[in-house]
Amino acid sequence: MANPRIGIIISSTVLPDAEMTRQLNILADKWTLSVMGLLLDGPQRFSTLLRTIPGISQKMLTQTLRGLERNGIVQRTVYPQVPPRVEYAVTPLGETMCDPVRAFEHWIDTHRAELEAARATYDQRTLAEQYTQVHALFGTRPGIAE
Repeated sequence: MANPRIGIIISSTVLPDAEMTRQLNILADKWTLSVMGLLLDGPQRFSTLLRTIPGISQKMLTQTLRGLERNGIVQRTVYPQVPPRVEYAVTPLGETMCDPVRAFEHWIDTHRAELEAARATYDQRTLAEQYTQVHALFGTRPGIAE
């Protein structure tokens, strides 16, 4: 059993690892920042979010919104009309996430070129390593036709 006094330190707060993971999952999943970035601009309908966020599936958007709603970050409002209209908006607690979300978006925009260059360098290096490993496995020498 893990020592409950050992955890992750954020500021002056020590959280046990499992609790820290739960707290970080509020923001740290693949889709939450994209959803929050849009909702911080104002209430959005599900279909608008689905169209606006590239690559997100209906299932993942539903799961993300439910998680945010469960944590008190987002409020779901159903309007009684035909067909039913559903909107999602940030709660007062969700509004407190505005600065961290915007800061992260700014960091990404500022460092986009560096991130892309690092990925390209990594991909090139690992491709070269894989190429060498395949040739070592089959006893061939790269670049020599037999």
